[in-house]
Amino acid sequence: MKISGLQKTTLLDFPGHVACTIFTGGCNFRCPFCHNSDLLDNGADDDYTEEEVFEFLHKRKGVLEGVCITGGEPTLQPDLEDFIRKVRELGLAVKLDTNGYKPELLKDLCQKGLLDYVAMDIKASRDHYGEVAGAPGLNMELVDESIAFLLSGNTPYEFRTTVVRGLHTAEDFRKIGPWIKGCPGYYLQCFTESGQVLVPGIYSDFTKEEMLGFADLVRPYVGQVSLRGIDY
Repeated sequence: MKISGLQKTTLLDFPGHVACTIFTGGCNFRCPFCHNSDLLDNGADDDYTEEEVFEFLHKRKGVLEGVCITGGEPTLQPDLEDFIRKVRELGLAVKLDTNGYKPELLKDLCQKGLLDYVAMDIKASRDHYGEVAGAPGLNMELVDESIAFLLSGNTPYEFRTTVVRGLHTAEDFRKIGPWIKGCPGYYLQCFTESGQVLVPGIYSDFTKEEMLGFADLVRPYVGQVSLRGIDY
């Protein structure tokens, strides 16, 4: 595992759990709004070894309830399954964050009962997905396959979209709603400019009122739609 970051405690990343977040290095997308751009290629310079991570997990075993594995894109890691099994042996639940571009691996992990929760990014509506993901020519059938599997499967999950002025419009959400129809939970995350954004100084956030308007467009199709990164 290429482990490029460790957030030792989070109450937000894994719903219902006190967790830590492990950041893997490397990604197959190049979203211009990515706030973990230092992880896109080979990851950060100060990587953690697996031994260091599991030493930490052993020490916090009585406090932590789960581990969130994010990136980068964790499904690029060849030994992801082995790593997850070691985490679960400690009695910890596992949440996986993914862009859904490796549906066969996602299915395999879920069908083996290795994931307690999945958060899959929906980058945009299908008609300009590659542009927003920074990956022109990507195979949308792979994204469709992951969406369909989560919608029909038994693993708890959520879909989420980071909403960026300059990349998204109301039309995206008119089309996303029917695409993820039946999803129990969909989250709109407000873009925030930071020093780690891949393409800085171009994009900005929407107002709370605009975000609520986007949420209203999706709400008829999903169980619950909520905003993240905005104070109500």
